Amino acid sequence: MSAMRLILRWLPLLLAVALAGCAGSRASGVNLASASSYPGLSCVPFARELTGMHLYGDAGNWWSAASGRYARSSQPEVGGVLVFRPTARLRSGHVSVVSRVLGERRIHVIQANWVPDELDMDQLVVDVSEANDWSAVRVWYPPSGQMGAHVYPTYGFILPLAPTTHDTLAGAAEPAAVRASGG
Repeated sequence: MSAMRLILRWLPLLLAVALAGCAGSRASGVNLASASSYPGLSCVPFARELTGMHLYGDAGNWWSAASGRYARSSQPEVGGVLVFRPTARLRSGHVSVVSRVLGERRIHVIQANWVPDELDMDQLVVDVSEANDWSAVRVWYPPSGQMGAHVYPTYGFILPLAPTTHDTLAGAAEPAAVRASGG
């Protein structure tokens, strides 16, 4: 393999490593998250409003509630719902909506209440599972301006009812947050 082909092959990885030092910068493209405040907003009603999935109860119960009603997968799709398992940190679990698939192990999500009362747009989530099956993730944490230190177990993705796009989800996120927060 020629030196130029090697450089071109590894350039994206080298660029990502070089930019890691400024991961908090929106200009870096590492995390494009923006946030809006919605008192009383929580993840379940927001995800339901944004996706149209008629699932109820705690976020951690969405996986079993989707069985037989919605397709489920270990691979992300735009518009799909990533379901976090309940843990000591996430007592009721958590759900977020995939807004972009960036690569095999990186996605952006739109989610409510990861930071209390906040709607976060295009927040980075990275698959850190050994099997590359999205069963364990790390999530960008806006208050620290970097990837969160904790690894969260997940069930996987509830797939969207119909194909959608990032722009469609982004345009619908604020109205969904208003409806979900009772505004």
